[in-house]
Amino acid sequence: MKSFVCQVCNHIAFDEAPVDCPVCGSAIENFEKDDEAIQSPADPGNLLETDNMHIPVIKINTGCSGDHDNTCTSIFIKVGEIEHVMETEHLIEFIDLYINKKYFSRVLFTAKKIHPEATLRISDTSGTLSVIAYCNTHGSWRTKIKLDE
Repeated sequence: MKSFVCQVCNHIAFDEAPVDCPVCGSAIENFEKDDEAIQSPADPGNLLETDNMHIPVIKINTGCSGDHDNTCTSIFIKVGEIEHVMETEHLIEFIDLYINKKYFSRVLFTAKKIHPEATLRISDTSGTLSVIAYCNTHGSWRTKIKLDE
């Protein structure tokens, strides 16, 4: 897959580099093409501990409670089946979210004070959701899921 990485904030854009980074605002000149920017397990059928600490786990609930009119999707994201360490020298710095390869949100994490998890409610109810988790030691890891299945 064609991927471009912002050298300022590590945001990944798909298919083409944006004129300005949607996360940090950097110009297109700060993007480098890197088709291997996203890590993958060596054997998807036999995940290693490293894989299980980095691959995002996504749980979807259609419809939202509260003031919403049930035309939204509730997304719970946890980085890894095995919880990742959150130390300054080794942590999940952020997760980026995309619908149909288009970026729409970043959730930042800090060392020691937080678990690498997030819950979001989005207005989209269909399409492909991609979540990319960025580890400051092991790079970017992605999970994709269809919202309407």
